[in-house]
Amino acid sequence: MKKKNIAFYWASSCGGCEVAVLDLEEKILDVIEKANILFWPVAMDTKYEDVKKFKDRSIDVCFFNGAIRTSENEELANLLRKKSKILVAFGSCAHEGCIPALANLFNKKMILDRAYIETETTDNKDYVLPEPVFKAKEGEITIPEFYDTVKTLDQVVDVDYYIPGCPPTPNILEDAFNKFFSGDLPPKGTVLAPIKALCEDCPRDKKDKSIETIYRTYEKTDEPEKCFLDQGIICMGPATRSGCESQCIKGNMPCTGCFGKTPEAMDQGAKMISALTSVLAVNTETELNEQKVEELISMIKDPVGTFYRYSLAASFIKRKVIK
Repeated sequence: MKKKNIAFYWASSCGGCEVAVLDLEEKILDVIEKANILFWPVAMDTKYEDVKKFKDRSIDVCFFNGAIRTSENEELANLLRKKSKILVAFGSCAHEGCIPALANLFNKKMILDRAYIETETTDNKDYVLPEPVFKAKEGEITIPEFYDTVKTLDQVVDVDYYIPGCPPTPNILEDAFNKFFSGDLPPKGTVLAPIKALCEDCPRDKKDKSIETIYRTYEKTDEPEKCFLDQGIICMGPATRSGCESQCIKGNMPCTGCFGKTPEAMDQGAKMISALTSVLAVNTETELNEQKVEELISMIKDPVGTFYRYSLAASFIKRKVIK
């Protein structure tokens, strides 16, 4: 079998998806046996200029992880789209924006002011901020432009497939590699993970009890056999795609939603809010219970971080409008 030409790129992300490739352990040898890695900045010294010289569509599959935060990210997204037959949004940041997209709660000025002026240990009396172009005596220096809004990969270029997760699990990644190497691919646009909700795979016992109080994870001793929602702890399982093997739940932590929305949902956060309201222990027909609803809602200390931790850029909301 002719080897595939593959590439990896790391945009605005933590680098966890790069490590996920290594989590394949000895199975990574199977990848090397079937593929030539043409571009992988974290592991190889291939320059951008080298990639520009590649023939168009000479990369069979490119795994692009990270959201689009800067002009450099956008430039490489367009370049790798041009050079690749198949472009994959690899991991939650490329798929739905993930943690970097929580910056969409602020604008560019607020972020730069906080990072370079307002932090407690910063000494910047001249209020110097990064500029895309700076003229020094040695010549003109350029750095990537920092964008006001974080975007998902498919908000910038056409994407063929999605591999969810923060980061993707070894089993999900191995299955994806096998599909790409064999050519046995599903329709374009498919998320390469199971279609059912995580709740269907959850090992915990669910009794569908009404929630009287909402707790944060540190405010209550976990009951390991009992559904987190039944305990009043918000778990994103009802609105999140399965495929992670319930790793967080098995570690006594509720799901936070990194595998993205379930296929039938248009918005992950909206679906979870709907699921949560259906189990609140109130009847809104009375004024007293309307007050109870407000009390329960006030117990959710970080609504955006809770319901849109990984999906803000891909949601209906996308960002906070700051005038």
